[in-house]
Amino acid sequence: MSELQGGMQSADVIMKQAATSGDGSGVQVRDVQACSTASVSNGASAGGSAPPSICGSAAQREALEVRHTFASRHIGPSESEIAQMLQALSLKGGTSPTLESFIDEVIPSVLRMKREFRMSLFAAAVTEEQAIEHLRKVAAKNKVWRSFIGCGYYGTNTPAVIQRNILENPGWYTQYTPYQAEIAQGRLEALLNFQTMVCDLTALPVANASLLDEATAAAEAMGVCLARAEGSESEPRTFIVASNCHPQTIAVVRTRAETFGVKVIVKSGRQEIIQALEAKEGGSPIGVLLQYPATDGVIEDYRDTVDAAHRAGALVTVASDLLALTLLTPPGEWGADMVVGSAQRFGVPFGFGGPHAAFFAVKDELKRLMPGRLVGMSKDTEGNPALRLALQTREQHIRRERATSHICTAQVLLAIMASMYAVYHGPLGLQRIAKRVRSLTGQLFAELSQRSIKVINKTYFDTLRVAVSSPEEVRARAKKLKINLCELANGEFGVSLDETCTADDVRALVEVFSGEKSSAQNSSSEALPEQFLRKSSFLTHKVFNSYHSETEFLRYLKRLEARDLSLAHSMIPLGSCTMKLNATSEMLPVTWPEFGQLHPFAPVDQAKGYLELFRELERALREITGFDAVSLQPNSGAQGEYAGLLAIRGYHRSRGDTHRTVCLIPRSAHGTNPASAAMAGLEVVAVECDSQGNIDFADFKAKVEQHRDRLAALMVTYPSTHGVFEGHIKKICAAIHQAGGQVYMDGANLNALVGLVRPADLGADVCHINLHKTFCIPHGGGGPGMGPIAVRKQLAPFLPTHPSAELLGNGDVGPVSAAPWGSSSILVIPWVYMKAMGAKNLRLASQVAILNANYISSRLQEHYPVLFRGQGGFVAHECILDLRSFKKSAGIEVEDVAKRLMDYGFHAPTVSWPVAGTLMVEPTESESKAELDRFCDAMISIREEIRAIESGTMDRALNPLKGAPHTVRAVSSDSWNRPYSRQQAAFPSESMREYKFWPAVARIDGVYGDKNLICTCPTDW
Repeated sequence: MSELQGGMQSADVIMKQAATSGDGSGVQVRDVQACSTASVSNGASAGGSAPPSICGSAAQREALEVRHTFASRHIGPSESEIAQMLQALSLKGGTSPTLESFIDEVIPSVLRMKREFRMSLFAAAVTEEQAIEHLRKVAAKNKVWRSFIGCGYYGTNTPAVIQRNILENPGWYTQYTPYQAEIAQGRLEALLNFQTMVCDLTALPVANASLLDEATAAAEAMGVCLARAEGSESEPRTFIVASNCHPQTIAVVRTRAETFGVKVIVKSGRQEIIQALEAKEGGSPIGVLLQYPATDGVIEDYRDTVDAAHRAGALVTVASDLLALTLLTPPGEWGADMVVGSAQRFGVPFGFGGPHAAFFAVKDELKRLMPGRLVGMSKDTEGNPALRLALQTREQHIRRERATSHICTAQVLLAIMASMYAVYHGPLGLQRIAKRVRSLTGQLFAELSQRSIKVINKTYFDTLRVAVSSPEEVRARAKKLKINLCELANGEFGVSLDETCTADDVRALVEVFSGEKSSAQNSSSEALPEQFLRKSSFLTHKVFNSYHSETEFLRYLKRLEARDLSLAHSMIPLGSCTMKLNATSEMLPVTWPEFGQLHPFAPVDQAKGYLELFRELERALREITGFDAVSLQPNSGAQGEYAGLLAIRGYHRSRGDTHRTVCLIPRSAHGTNPASAAMAGLEVVAVECDSQGNIDFADFKAKVEQHRDRLAALMVTYPSTHGVFEGHIKKICAAIHQAGGQVYMDGANLNALVGLVRPADLGADVCHINLHKTFCIPHGGGGPGMGPIAVRKQLAPFLPTHPSAELLGNGDVGPVSAAPWGSSSILVIPWVYMKAMGAKNLRLASQVAILNANYISSRLQEHYPVLFRGQGGFVAHECILDLRSFKKSAGIEVEDVAKRLMDYGFHAPTVSWPVAGTLMVEPTESESKAELDRFCDAMISIREEIRAIESGTMDRALNPLKGAPHTVRAVSSDSWNRPYSRQQAAFPSESMREYKFWPAVARIDGVYGDKNLICTCPTDW
């Protein structure tokens, strides 16, 4: 019964805070004050005792119903815990403070919503089961036809062992970016496998740990070409693109080139490209983009093109296909400087566009210009091999507007799936799949040729370009057989086969094109021409040749999973990252075939369920933010920032204000902002902050006046990255508008605003929304994410368009992502979250998130100074703990505290950002008081260890902080020569005896790893 009592406490807060007539969960609450003390057992509660008859059995049943709503499971603290935390804050409300009175003290009243927060479609909460049932009806409106469209997206068989144990496993999908490498060794090994796989298949020596999609990877390659370009910056620069690249890739490259000031020249055929290079058509060529195999299936020998490009001083990027490269000569062997593409067909479903991991490989001399994160081999303090993110000084949080790209944009979870697909199948298995795909394509080629149907490309891997005399008849037969083809110009169709295809598919395709039944018995298929055949070996490392039985493969997955800390183990209190519950019910629909098996370019009448989902999400985000229009296309927060700035840029240009190119960015803004501004072609001007973390209003006004005539935008984060609600934000936005600029509000911290403050009401014009933060899409170890943008009506005409989606309009701003609606399949997650929460509980979540942060701040303020505070001395949803004084007093750096937290079973908060020498803590609303206290107890215990060093009781060099983290190997060693006990090292708190997460390696030597860069699997690994 005690367990049930605990559940009752958690129920009461929903009853108390949600409503007096109904909390949006379908439960009518009549006597809130009386019911708040009701107990299902013996009347006991945290605040005393009361007989069960106070509310009677009806109220008990109501309380139990509330307890079983989703909100009570999502929000961590119980009603009594909330009361205790409020009491601990010494609020003005006297002896019985409430969440409402607390929020009134934290957020300036001038900023608060003036009316009750309502949502038209997500007003009333439903149960998880009801949400799932409703979504099944939505999903049923999607039609899953056989898609042979290709264009960079292909059917694939996800091995069940990968789907169940990675994609559907919170031990993998709730991890964070591996900045604390000692507790991320499993994921880092999987990513090292990914890099090795890409390097082997492309024949280039360095590959990153993934990017967002193939199209944006190609755009990033153009950025590398521009950074490497020689000559005067005033000289016109051109980027030459082969016309048979995927259409969406060409479109995204055009979007990026326009902000770079680079002219894109599209040429048809090798000779046209070579002539353009030799003539320097349009200006100085910085690079060439080729597709191999091409979007229409043709395979060409580009050696002469590469030679011409290099003579002209241009770099060559090849967009390629990993499965094809198991059979074809890899581009690295014929001179390519960079190879990009998508790993989607390595076990990752269509998902109507994503998420999918892109890959990016380069020659060695380009590795420091390469975008994306890079996993490298290093060693720990015990001399053992260890993995970490290498060359981290390229990160945009450090380099700001001088960053090489948005390095944080990655698709780690999907890259891990792709790497494990290669581990599962091995080189022979991959080649067997590739040969089967080409054989089926050859059968189709032979069958069509026998029927005098013209196949234009004579070389092919999986795609044929077919010319027909009656396109209308082909369309009709395809529709009858529920088949999707890629419709080209001039009565031509593209047809792409994949791993999922069978002889029955070949027969159906023959019938579609010819109208004749086919036995498809012709297995003759011309061999690939000798010049294209791959002769080099690949995936020779033992990891790709050891785990082919499911028993061994599953054990390998579990071995890696055990080396990574995730939300399945403990709170991850990372400031600005919002690591909240990713509920299982939210994740379930991601792998439903109705959402997973739709090609992103399938006709929209086959995606009516998706379109309904999009409309409902867009409406909800408009209501939450107060804006007029939404684009779901950006498939990361960084892409959202970029898209928002493109909207502002398009708006100014439409008014003839092309001279408006200055972007003001306060030091308190999110770290990705300066890099986004630079990518959007804007000049970054920093605005200082005062001692309280607020924007320095005097410096702000001076910068506005100085740049008034050229001012394009202000990028501001609210609440700020310093963790405070700035009271004069409306004045700041008004000043920007008076100067002719627009206000971009970074939505990274929206979790403190939902239902309380609307960005549009503050004066913002555009806001991106991190669905992987506020709305529960999991971080996936460093990706996936989604970053939709919401805008005022004047910016709506400048939202991203897409060449394959007429529904997105035909505005002046092109696509920012490869797929029309970004990573569509994971949009089901925020939909289920909002449906199960309802408006009032979404608001409650924001309140509790702010409370949890202030509770931590209150408990730790006597031990660690809290750097910034807002109104009433409170923080927002996160707080910054100042550790800088310990370097002088005890020789302790902030990194020492971060590593020591691992011994207590915690991932460290955000380290040294936004202020060096600090920890930024964000607990979210999903963590219980018990977990908050466990974290605070750990931090207080660490502070006592620092005091022991300060007093001389502990050695400044040999102490538990400098020695952290402590591994099993070290603690169980026969020798122990440290001046503190093994128990203090490994079991510093009582909770560690009950459950202990062991760091896989000791502290890693990062400098060694950067000086000795090894980014593929070593032979002895």
